Amino acid sequence: MAETKEKLFSEFPPVSVQQWTDKVVADLKGAPFDKKMIWKTGEGFDVNPFYTAEDTDQIPSATALPGEFPYMRGTSTKNEWLVRQDFKVSDADRTNAEALDVLNGKGVASLGFCLDDEVVNTKGIATLLNGISAEEIELNFCVCNRRAVELIGLLSEYYKAKGFDLNKCKGSVRYDAFKKPLMKGVPLKDSWVADAVAVVKAGETLSGYRVLSVDACWLSDAGALITQELGYALSWGNELIAKLSEAGLSVEDVAKNIKFNFGVSSNYFMEIAKFRAARWLWAKIVKAYSPSCDDVCKMHAHARTTSWNLTIYDAYVNLLRTQTETMSAALAGVDSIAVLPYDYAFKQPDEFSERIARNQQLILKEECHFDKVTDPAAGSYYIEALTQSIAEAAWQLFLTVEDNGGFATAASSGEVQTAVNQSNKSRRTQIATRRIVLLGSNQYPNFTEKVAGGISSDKDTDCCSCPAEKAIPTLDMSRGAAEFEALRLETEKSGKTPKAFMLTIGNLAMRLARSQFSCNFFACAGYEVIDNLGFETVAAGVEAARAKGADLIVLCSSDDEYATFAPEAYELVKDKEIFVVAGAPACTDDLKAQGITNFINVKSNVLETLKSFNELLIK
Repeated sequence: MAETKEKLFSEFPPVSVQQWTDKVVADLKGAPFDKKMIWKTGEGFDVNPFYTAEDTDQIPSATALPGEFPYMRGTSTKNEWLVRQDFKVSDADRTNAEALDVLNGKGVASLGFCLDDEVVNTKGIATLLNGISAEEIELNFCVCNRRAVELIGLLSEYYKAKGFDLNKCKGSVRYDAFKKPLMKGVPLKDSWVADAVAVVKAGETLSGYRVLSVDACWLSDAGALITQELGYALSWGNELIAKLSEAGLSVEDVAKNIKFNFGVSSNYFMEIAKFRAARWLWAKIVKAYSPSCDDVCKMHAHARTTSWNLTIYDAYVNLLRTQTETMSAALAGVDSIAVLPYDYAFKQPDEFSERIARNQQLILKEECHFDKVTDPAAGSYYIEALTQSIAEAAWQLFLTVEDNGGFATAASSGEVQTAVNQSNKSRRTQIATRRIVLLGSNQYPNFTEKVAGGISSDKDTDCCSCPAEKAIPTLDMSRGAAEFEALRLETEKSGKTPKAFMLTIGNLAMRLARSQFSCNFFACAGYEVIDNLGFETVAAGVEAARAKGADLIVLCSSDDEYATFAPEAYELVKDKEIFVVAGAPACTDDLKAQGITNFINVKSNVLETLKSFNELLIK
């Protein structure tokens, strides 16, 4: 066998990176390699068109196995993540019935409860948890920070009364000291360290519970870049260890109480790499505090699909988005996953959407067997290199935050919020210009879809009842599709449906391509689009448009023919309908000189262009 291997490899001599590059450059026939082949990511690093073993021999996965420090490949030798479903609890009886139902053979092994203040009492907890075994099911609780110590006490007393072995009870209480500055605009009080210490001490009765939360998922929901989410999360966790250690707690007491709640975006491979880098860097941070053993350095990571890229229009596409996100988290080896239902963005999820969300994880376990393989990404030159790149960029952000006073300072000054909001704004600009595509919203919309009647304002809200003061910036939780949705809803609710007529003429291939582009363009605003196979003359096209009651007439032809067709059509249309040219022909300046001002093409800001048409047509 060994001889066979040697013979096989001798037939395929090693190929260096330079040889691969030279071959690509030759095939490009003069086109610049950097411009054509290298992906410039928003995260601050470049992605090459190919990778080799030379790119991966300096990272821990080259030597460390799953379950071994620094845990890049996983904190365990198994990939047994928990399927989690979250509930907003205002009626303890109703939520108890719903929780018991999903625990009855539906694959759920972890529950999350976001509690209203009215439920945080002995009776409320007893009612909520009636019939649920805290020894067998992971239970996670979110409550207003000021009620966290009280809740821990209530849980401890309830478990004791039920005869549960407290050492077997696993879960978390989501106490987040930085929630107020990030989400409410309230600067941190000087007492935040003492408050966090009190929570940790209260949690000593529940050794299997983590009571300090790093809610990086909020950063993801607010449109943060992957490296921002990770870099700030690491600084967030480090702030807890540093400040609580100074207050007298051991690094072990703090680290074992921290739970990281991450978001997962649709950037498939980079999200896999993010979680691998997160475990690696967190182990590096905790190790610097000289803990008693390496186990203390393990990151406990929960993943939730992000809300940032969920859409209201063509909402079933959300199932595809959340599926790839779930796959990323599962392959990366997180501890638990919660999938947001496809209708989360516009109404209270119903039984159907919640069942599908659960099954999105279960199919990965039961049919795809993702839980049977630990760190399948190991050895992939691409993902290993991404892990390294994300780690370096996130680590640089971490060091910058630390040099400027730490995460508490950055959050209280609004620095974190401002940086993340800028990323949100930048990404929404890319959506407006279609450099980022959200199917069904800014590209390939469902032309006839109406959603206004299905949007409900009766949605779950944050469990914290503390008022928002906004003395400092808060995270902008605007979803990526929100502006396109507002535009289309404006059209839908106006009672008017503008008609865009495609005046197709001339070169067959170009007129069809441009009419398809234009139909997609105007359908994003909810306009009725009328496509055509072609007209013999411009006059025939204009006559047909008027017969259909068109509000916009879109000329679709080839660049060479626009010099003749566009002026002719404009003279017939001028002052009657809005005239639009589909494309960016060389004669654009000449056409503008003749009064033609509306052009749409791949470089257009789709959102702003459609807003300008709405101003003319429906207001």
